[in-house]
Parts: sequence; C-alpha cells; structure tokens
Amino acid sequence: MTLQEITAKMKEGASKKTAFGNTVKFSTDQGVVHIDGMQNPPSVSNDDKAADCTIKMDFSDFADLIGGKLDGMTAFMTGKLKIEGDMGVAMKLQTILR
Repeated sequence: MTLQEITAKMKEGASKKTAFGNTVKFSTDQGVVHIDGMQNPPSVSNDDKAADCTIKMDFSDFADLIGGKLDGMTAFMTGKLKIEGDMGVAMKLQTILR
C-alpha cells in the first residue's frame, strides 16, 4: 500500500464516522496523514498540520496497522508506535479506525 492508498482508505472510513472533537496526525518516514475530527464527518488529508496527538511510526508498520495486521496496543507496547501529545486522543482512535 502507498501513502495515497492508505489516505484514500482512511477517507472512506472517516466518511462513515462522526466528529470526535480532536485532531490526530500519523507521521511516517514516507509522509503524514492528518485527521481533523473537529469536522463532521472527520476530514483526512496528507497536510502536515499541528495536531492534538501525533503518532509516529515506520511506514510499513503504519500500513500493517491500517490493514489490520498490527494491533495498535501491541505496536505501542513493542515500541513500533510512539505517541506525542494527548494520549487520550490516541485511545479514541481504536474506535475511529475500525
């Protein structure tokens, strides 16, 4: 999967969700995906904007996370996923990304 394919998949999923009141950025070695959860439905872009929570990980791990091959909690516990900012926002993502 490419960053553009992942972004498109996330846009499709976000279109079925409601606002969650925060902004989140996934930062990878191949670019970023920004989710604006202040909008209803949330908007998804590749704009490198400020966010309440930034999740940093290698692109391959990010692709596995979005593809359902890697659990977010497992990624965090094994150091594949690092969180900067509001940890509570990161916890909300489990329901948003499903």
